[in-house]
Amino acid sequence: MSNFAVGVRSEADGSLVIHPHGALDADCAVQFRQTLVHAVRKLRPLRMIVDLVEVTAIDPINLGTLAALCDLADDHRVAVFLRNATPGLTGELRAAGVPPQRFGNDGVRLRTA
Repeated sequence: MSNFAVGVRSEADGSLVIHPHGALDADCAVQFRQTLVHAVRKLRPLRMIVDLVEVTAIDPINLGTLAALCDLADDHRVAVFLRNATPGLTGELRAAGVPPQRFGNDGVRLRTA
C-alpha cells in the first residue's frame, strides 16, 4: 500500500494549492486524478498550483496525469503551475509533455509549513 496523502488549500488571491505527499504510484493514481479533475472542473480556481516538494517518487501513470492536467486546465481556463519539482522530475514531466512555462516563475510564493 502506498504512503500517499494530498492536501488542498485555497489562498487569499484565489489560488488553489494541491500538495501531494509521498509516492505518486499506481495505488494513489485514481485518488490523485480525481482530486485534480474535481479542482479544475468544479472548483475552477483562477490559478492552481501543484506543489511537488514532498513527492518522493512518481510513476508514468501520474506523470501522464500531470501532463493531461495542463491541457484540461487550459480547456477550463484555469492556469496551472507545477512547483518545487526536483530537476530530475522536471525533466520527466517535460518529457511527458508538460510545457516549460508551467515551471516558470509566475510571481506566486508558496508558504512552507
